Amino acid sequence: MITRCTHLQQTGWLTLRQALWSDSPPDQHLGEMASILSSPQRYIALTFSDQAGQVLGFAEASIRSEYVNGTQTSPVGFLEGLFVTPASRGQGVARALVAGVEQWSQALGCTELASDAALDNQASHAMHQALGFAETERVVYFRKAID
Repeated sequence: MITRCTHLQQTGWLTLRQALWSDSPPDQHLGEMASILSSPQRYIALTFSDQAGQVLGFAEASIRSEYVNGTQTSPVGFLEGLFVTPASRGQGVARALVAGVEQWSQALGCTELASDAALDNQASHAMHQALGFAETERVVYFRKAID
């Protein structure tokens, strides 16, 4: 079952978010979650639960109006994050969550859904391809500190 997150205490949301983005402290997660909840026309968070109510995965997405690498239209739905518990992978959880994000994006006028993954994250690349995404380009970002 897919559920849209509507409050900070949504079962499993924070836990799975911390599993995906483990470098961020809980307070940062809670702040970002509050931002998502405060702008439902721009952001969505979904959880996927089994029949027993166990949360097996989550997805977060946004509507981006600025240019999104590899896309041809604007606005674009953008899959910001997707995580499925290791024991539940390969069972259609990610596919169901992405379908929910697609429906939400289409309802807001989008005709494309975009995403990204780190260059070395081969598992994410394979998952995106299995879900129907096509690779559009590879980018390396640079930074230079200026004092």
